[in-house]
Amino acid sequence: MRRVSILGATGSIGESALDVVRASGGRLGVAALAAGSNWRKLEAQAREFRPLLVTAADDAAAHELGRALAGSGIAVAGGDEGLERAATHTAADVVLSAIVGAAGILPTLAAARAGKTIALANKESLVAAGSVITAAAREAGGVLLPVDSEHNALFQLLAGRDAAEVSRLVLTASGGPFLRRNGSLAEVTPEDALRHPSWSMGAKVSIDSATLMNKGLEVIEAHWLFNLPLERIAVVIHPQSVVHGALEMIDGALLAHLSPPDMRIPIAAALYHPERVALPWRRLDLAALGRLEFSAPDHARFPALGLAYAAFARGGTAPAVLNAANEVAVQAFLERRLGFTAIVEVVAEVLAGPVAVPGLPDIDMIMAADAAAREAAAELVRGRQAPRRG
Repeated sequence: MRRVSILGATGSIGESALDVVRASGGRLGVAALAAGSNWRKLEAQAREFRPLLVTAADDAAAHELGRALAGSGIAVAGGDEGLERAATHTAADVVLSAIVGAAGILPTLAAARAGKTIALANKESLVAAGSVITAAAREAGGVLLPVDSEHNALFQLLAGRDAAEVSRLVLTASGGPFLRRNGSLAEVTPEDALRHPSWSMGAKVSIDSATLMNKGLEVIEAHWLFNLPLERIAVVIHPQSVVHGALEMIDGALLAHLSPPDMRIPIAAALYHPERVALPWRRLDLAALGRLEFSAPDHARFPALGLAYAAFARGGTAPAVLNAANEVAVQAFLERRLGFTAIVEVVAEVLAGPVAVPGLPDIDMIMAADAAAREAAAELVRGRQAPRRG
């Protein structure tokens, strides 16, 4: 049995991963489950999957979880220490890093330093701390296996290939809910932005998809995963979300990876790697699809993508600042304290300020930049008047 530690067990990716475990016929088991504050869902998961350890980052939630699981034989922990224990658990063959946002950076780094095989769904870890985490994994003999559907597709396409034969990587983006919407986006509501046309995702990732910031973060992630410069990583809008990634070869051939828009497929690919196993999910019917559409991103209408390229080009802690400011702005939008188009405006203003520093950063510099960017973004949000509709 291959045991998995799931960081972010109560979120969208975590729940999909547990679906994969359920369907494994006993080939996969759970070493540890970690979440934030949703202790009731975590308790139910623990009773079903019987992990060795469950942990809630929120201390109050960890206390309630400990009471609920008293006498079960399952160890309960809390806070940052508990999260690190889950990330480095000796019984874990694979650590699924699926905590949303910068909160996943330190546990992912802990898993890398422990030499773990990391199924990485927390793109922010590589966006903010790519140099640190990849170096730690190399030094400790760890492995990074991408879980994002686009990066997992590219990982599969690149397997066994000489990188010199690849001209470009192509990441696809659905375009989000506003791809075909006419007029201004300034007045859209959180409900509008959360209606993703293809994927069922958590709120933060759904908003990032609507602004195209998600794709900008994924471009930076692709650089660290595949060691290619950003000028060789392209983005194409593909509303059907069936082609997840492609390789443009030096001879002009284009090799693509297709599957239904179901996160359980790339999760299973990472958890079972290097094996490929039969899965019970629906298959792709090309005849039923009829057609597939592709177009170039509209950078004027969705400037977040270009902002991500610019932050990476600036270097230093700028990508960490980009990510942190975006997290604050997205949360403010979800709470109706900021307008939709102001999300990227706030991020751009924070990046233009003095927060980001140049050079090759260590983890302390990265986390300091993250904190400073959050403070700067929060101050900008307070100074703006958001439309309160819905």
